[in-house]
Amino acid sequence: MKAAVIDGEKQSGVSQSHVLHRGGARALPVAIGGDAIDSGSGAFQHGHTYIGHATACAAALAVQQTVRDGCLLEVVQVRGKELATALAERFDGHPHIGNIRSRGLFRGLKLVADRATRAPFDPTLKLHARVKKEAMARGLCCHPMGKTIDGRQGDHALIAPPFIMTTNQIGELVDKLSGEIDAAIRSVQS
Repeated sequence: MKAAVIDGEKQSGVSQSHVLHRGGARALPVAIGGDAIDSGSGAFQHGHTYIGHATACAAALAVQQTVRDGCLLEVVQVRGKELATALAERFDGHPHIGNIRSRGLFRGLKLVADRATRAPFDPTLKLHARVKKEAMARGLCCHPMGKTIDGRQGDHALIAPPFIMTTNQIGELVDKLSGEIDAAIRSVQS
């Protein structure tokens, strides 16, 4: 899966232009233009081998309509605050959580050997792989990664629950996440 956002102003001095590409099972490129294109010649050349895929465009439109009609962005804002509170209650003061970063429901927990110094775990321990194993055993899909500080060391766990997550599911997610992280850390300490 690829994702890229290019800010036209930073790249070329042209304001309000963005090019996005998100590829997964079906890639769907997007070009968003503002004043620079509107007041220009009207010509905008762009092409990809997968341009204009009718099914992908119909699916993207249906997703946008569902997000709008179901007020899912508003739901994400509310659930995001609830999730932030639940994670803070569970992990504030945790000796191996360096910080929690977030936007909406997307959360990243930095795993550290020492909270006070923010020292990372030894990369040969592959803590991130242990976290993933523990998550799968608990039925939680999360995205732990290693080498996140400098390409050699650093571990974190990412969670990205669906927009339709309920308040009741937040507790279940936090319980499973806590259990997997604690079990993975115990496994490297023994």
